[in-house]
Amino acid sequence: MLEARDISVKYGTRAAVAGVSLRAQPGEIVAIIGPNGAGKSTFLRVLNGTLTPSHGEVLLGGRSIESYSRRAVARRVGVVAQEADVRFPVTVMEFVLGGRYAWSSVSSWGWESEHDVATVRAIVDEAELGTFESRLMNELSGGERQRAVLARALATEADVLLLDEPTANLDLAHQATMLKLVRARCDQRKVAAVVVTHDVNLAAEFSDRVLLMKDGRQVAIGEPSAVLTRDLLQQVFDLEVLVDAHPISGTPRITPVHAMRSVPPA
Repeated sequence: MLEARDISVKYGTRAAVAGVSLRAQPGEIVAIIGPNGAGKSTFLRVLNGTLTPSHGEVLLGGRSIESYSRRAVARRVGVVAQEADVRFPVTVMEFVLGGRYAWSSVSSWGWESEHDVATVRAIVDEAELGTFESRLMNELSGGERQRAVLARALATEADVLLLDEPTANLDLAHQATMLKLVRARCDQRKVAAVVVTHDVNLAAEFSDRVLLMKDGRQVAIGEPSAVLTRDLLQQVFDLEVLVDAHPISGTPRITPVHAMRSVPPA
């Protein structure tokens, strides 16, 4: 379990995050939604232990995340950042294998075991990257690279996944593929996932709970049907929306309401 208690982050006098709390239970997906500048990515960095909060604490498995070594955190928390930084040419297979490195007992290339390779091959296939495993990462499209980044996070076999815009640059089919992979990890292996996304409809469809943020503050947290309401979404995004039920799943379906353009008379 991952828990954040009353987290605040200040840069000088500006509060990027102010008093946000969250508990991600095994087997559930928590989506974080809010406009640009809401503090979502900053909060995710605190959850990963790479940013120390000005106030509050993060607990991983009931212990302060600061009590773990970075290697121990890497074994328990898999991360998908907005931008994948690949500083030298590696193949997709080598890149995804890097997700197993925290489990190795040596500190040089050639460390991977047969289990590591088999685990990664299965994940690469699940992410529909099997035909790309020998291609260099810097030769991939943005969507292909994003799928490789998610595959690397899944390769950690971590208890917790922290995903910052995991479906960015993906087409509709691959968005569904990636989120189904995350959903399956949560359902089958009781992984807890925290997902930052701008797509409120994907959050409604795949998440168990939603955290709404604005100006660094927590506006609401709860089940999608309780949080993704017309009034709360208009409060957060300053935009009129229509909220109804998806005809198949019954989850909230959000449609922005835009002013109609006037049509000149014929």
